[in-house]
Amino acid sequence: MPEAASPPPQPSPPPPPSARPGRSPWPRFVLLVVILAAAAGSLFLWSPAALLSGGLPAGVPGYWLAPVFTLVYAVGTLAFMPRPALNAAAGLLLGIQQGVLLAVLGTTLGAAMAFALGRLLGRDALRPYLRGRMLTSLDRRFTEQGFRSVLLLRLLPGLPFQAGNYGAAFSGVRFLPFLTATALGVVPTTAVYVTAAASAGEPGSAAFLVSAGGIAVLVVLSLVSLWRAAARRRSAAA
Repeated sequence: MPEAASPPPQPSPPPPPSARPGRSPWPRFVLLVVILAAAAGSLFLWSPAALLSGGLPAGVPGYWLAPVFTLVYAVGTLAFMPRPALNAAAGLLLGIQQGVLLAVLGTTLGAAMAFALGRLLGRDALRPYLRGRMLTSLDRRFTEQGFRSVLLLRLLPGLPFQAGNYGAAFSGVRFLPFLTATALGVVPTTAVYVTAAASAGEPGSAAFLVSAGGIAVLVVLSLVSLWRAAARRRSAAA
């Protein structure tokens, strides 16, 4: 009796794009570096803080103020403009309530843009280099406790905002916890700087004194956090 013919072998599924041979992640990383360098270099041609402080040009409807302000603020953070300067512009132009709201929205949008760029263009190239006890521990913490880790990152002063964005993008934290924690975590520092700028014309007012005290506290906390980080590095090296 003739043997039954065996079924033809099924073709194996194609490998994922990141695993295809010859698909190096480094061209995308180079593109990320070029984009960030161009954004930072553009500050020689324009000043987001000065543009925000000036408001809308004459003849532009007022309802464009909120979206334009939010977008310029977000691009300013992407170009590595210090957030205190952008927050001061928000306070001078918009006052306390609207200034805090739009500054938080601009911060969150800028963080989302930076996270997307870092995750899409840089993560695959740098992920294999996240080695060592400290980097592995940080990556695991961000992956398993993304919301708490990012929230603490935003509440702690002294860490550059952009470094937190790209550090989170290169880790395993998911987008939604990152964005939610950012929106909540930047509120205290944003409110302090916006209030200080909005009330700078009345240096004896309670709002200015409270915000100035808040800035002093943030400076002290930043120095303490930097000192503790240096102490931890010395202990690890020893």
